[in-house]
Amino acid sequence: MPELHAFLAVTEEDGEGVVVAVKDNIDVRGFVTTVGSELRPRIPARRDATVVANLRRQGHLIVGKTNLHEWALGHTSANPHFGSVANPRVPGRIPGGSSGGSAAAVAAGLCDWALGTDTGGSIRNPAAFCGVVGLRPSQGLISRRGIFTNSFTFDTVGPMARDVDGVALGLSAMMGRTPGAPVARSLSDLKLAIPEGWVQGLDEPVARAWAKATRGLPEVRLPALMPMFELYDHIALPEAAMIQRQDLESSPDSYGADVRARLMKGLGIPAVDYLYALSKLASLRRQTRRALQGIDALLVPTAPCAAPTLEEALAEPWGPLGRFTRPLSMTGLPVLNLPLPVQGAPIGIQVVGHFGGEHGLLEVARALERSWLASHD
Repeated sequence: MPELHAFLAVTEEDGEGVVVAVKDNIDVRGFVTTVGSELRPRIPARRDATVVANLRRQGHLIVGKTNLHEWALGHTSANPHFGSVANPRVPGRIPGGSSGGSAAAVAAGLCDWALGTDTGGSIRNPAAFCGVVGLRPSQGLISRRGIFTNSFTFDTVGPMARDVDGVALGLSAMMGRTPGAPVARSLSDLKLAIPEGWVQGLDEPVARAWAKATRGLPEVRLPALMPMFELYDHIALPEAAMIQRQDLESSPDSYGADVRARLMKGLGIPAVDYLYALSKLASLRRQTRRALQGIDALLVPTAPCAAPTLEEALAEPWGPLGRFTRPLSMTGLPVLNLPLPVQGAPIGIQVVGHFGGEHGLLEVARALERSWLASHD
């Protein structure tokens, strides 16, 4: 389906097995890693990224490299160099970014699962907008060797699939492990909660779906949402700008306008603000982990709206599209986007687990997935 602009390159592997697409900021041996930019040298990678090598050892087949927002630094996947990724679930709407090609490939049935990366929401928002499951693992759980760096502090790599079992299979393969048998838990045995004071300013379809999915759930107190959002920017943007500084100064016109603006903002953040934000990180993580004690998972909207048009995404009439994802990146916790069974445009909810507790998070997500599908039927 070339009209999706999801794939940048297709491999020529033969054989049978689980078919995987790989976001093009991740090295695949023999293929150029463009990171969605015209500035990258067209030199094929000499070796696979660690996650790719692991999944090959599990018998998974690489079907192709997927398109992305330029430099993995945006939420639309409207790439000025390789074409805009279309949303196969909602024509005329963005697929989200930056892992838009991976989400679109999964939603369109072009692969069994796909690799994406997530710094501030780049797996979770595309998964929500395309109606698939996407997991941001615990910070540091998965090796990032062979993956282009945007943020030393927040970059992660994770799986995207059509359902929770597909994500579980992908996570096991990424870690070089044989997947265990799925564990079924009853939703009635789980303790779920929502964050106090975080959820407001949703568009009408998301607000309606959120209210139905979380009716009766208790609230827990987390650090305030928008200060966490701002602290995230004070860490992630300077780190990305530092990595890009040489090219940004020598070839500014080789960047799309939105990415150039984000990087310039990063260059303008004072070192004292960057260091202050880093100094707050450990405390914020301790506060969040204490708040989750005694519950199995926290539920948070993935985005304030269903998949917007490109014009809406740039204007952000519902506020920043990463409003609910970037603060959760600050926590270092594993977070999974789970689609709600709704009519019309897909809507996703983030399911937040305990640090290093991916297995338990997947159990919770399976229980929610089954319950939501049963209630929808």
